[in-house]
Amino acid sequence: MSDQSTLTPPAEGEEYVPRQITANDLDVSFEEAISGTMVSVEDGQIVEGTVVKVDKDEVLLDIGYKSEGVIPSRELSIRNDVDPAEVVSLGEQIEALVLTKEDKDGRLVLSKKRAQYERAWGDIEKKKEEDGVVSGPVIEVVKGGLIIDIGLRGFLPASLVELRRVRDLAPYVGRNLEAKIIELDKNRNNVVLSRRAWLEETQKEQREEFLENLKPGEIRSGVVSSVVNFGAFVDLGGMDGLVHVSELSWKHVDHPGSVVAVGDEITVQVLEVDLDRERISLSLKATQQDPWQEFASGHRVGELVYGRVTKLVPFGSFVQVGDGIEGLVHISEMSAHHVDLPEQVVTPGEELWVKIIDLDLQRRRISLSIKQAAEGGVVSAEYQEHFGEHAYDDEGNYIGGETSEAQEAWAEYYAEHPEALEVGAPVAESPEAEAEAED
Repeated sequence: MSDQSTLTPPAEGEEYVPRQITANDLDVSFEEAISGTMVSVEDGQIVEGTVVKVDKDEVLLDIGYKSEGVIPSRELSIRNDVDPAEVVSLGEQIEALVLTKEDKDGRLVLSKKRAQYERAWGDIEKKKEEDGVVSGPVIEVVKGGLIIDIGLRGFLPASLVELRRVRDLAPYVGRNLEAKIIELDKNRNNVVLSRRAWLEETQKEQREEFLENLKPGEIRSGVVSSVVNFGAFVDLGGMDGLVHVSELSWKHVDHPGSVVAVGDEITVQVLEVDLDRERISLSLKATQQDPWQEFASGHRVGELVYGRVTKLVPFGSFVQVGDGIEGLVHISEMSAHHVDLPEQVVTPGEELWVKIIDLDLQRRRISLSIKQAAEGGVVSAEYQEHFGEHAYDDEGNYIGGETSEAQEAWAEYYAEHPEALEVGAPVAESPEAEAEAED
């Protein structure tokens, strides 16, 4: 284009010839010139633009095309049923993938989530190669685990959320978690994550130091973090240790939940530290008084104690004589006369006097006698304050008494010592036990 800023009038008699003040120097048509100022797009291409409108069901994006691109709400995020205003805002620069240049309504249709998906796959593949870590918020609880937003839907199995399996996954929703990538398959759109692998890696040095400083025999305080069928896990402030069901109590335990509950603060003794397997074995009962030791320290052979028949076996009967303490009355010690069957003399639940004729603390066995108790003896000190003069003389020797009086005294004793009503672990009726009892 040329420009004539000053015009000189023609001389007198000359013919006026107007000068051309514009020239077409575009070398293309006007329509082509307009089209040249717009971007070109292809299906599957990732473009960048500015958000110019946000509606409840769609977002308009200006990418410099002849028309604004439309992002349906379902194409904004990998999350379901989201409010577009929560994902983008006016004036924001975002990327989107071209789904179609022109739908049936002539619109350019875009997808923000698919652009993120493509970008995310590239990043995730690189991190997988580098053995790196991904992070993102938990957006959903699904069968078997959690879904984490890492630009695409990453699946975190329940067994890999923590160092041990978590039963309630709901509290994790909304939390930002870090995890390792353990499986990647783009063709199947499959990404499997492991937070446990990340925890094991990041906590390895801390665990090693904690284990090295933990010694067998130490007494530690902790909080019960989990209760399972075979015991209870206790958080010691650095790692969890296991109290096996056999180490929860001196008494028989049907289920650990009857002894401890999640959140309980307890004192335990360290039994074993396995550095290679990174496992800690603990004991709760080791910090408590051994009822057998307590019984042995307060009783001696020859004393009379009051008990309750708990079980009949072919070779005799078991009688509970203390909290969790049971002794055997061999059939030969049940009566002065011959006895063919224990039920000829006693019945389960019956309360009676028995004499301690043998006390083996190491093997935790007590031999008792009903026959010798009937012959008299010194009443154990623990019963003398509960049973009146009808039961024993001034020197503590048993002299008998009316059954009703004994029952009343025993009822009074149980009222003051309800724990004595608890029956200990059942004794196995093995052939070896029977043979040993008969010996």
